[in-house]
Amino acid sequence: MKKVILDTSFILSCVKQKIDFFEKIEEEGLKLVIPIQTVNELEGLGARTSLKILEKNKFQIVNVSGKDADTAIVKLAKENPLAIIATLDKGLAKKIKNRKMIIRGKKKLEVV
Repeated sequence: MKKVILDTSFILSCVKQKIDFFEKIEEEGLKLVIPIQTVNELEGLGARTSLKILEKNKFQIVNVSGKDADTAIVKLAKENPLAIIATLDKGLAKKIKNRKMIIRGKKKLEVV
């Protein structure tokens, strides 16, 4: 089963724009993976709404070595070359060769 690895920027943008990324990812038959560092970043930002949405849905939290979410995501991407990385962080996207999930037109999720 292909994985989608979520970045903090993607989660925050989807919540802000009211995009149900869980539904889209489930429709595609993909497994949702979130590094513990991403959850920690959301907690540090006080993103309560994002955390509540995460609590209500199915996903796997993975422990990856790395001091921050970007480092953890880069490591996961290298270990899982078929994984899709959901990020809006252009700096992070440049570091990763995997396919990316982005937001198009403020409502549509697209894999590029």
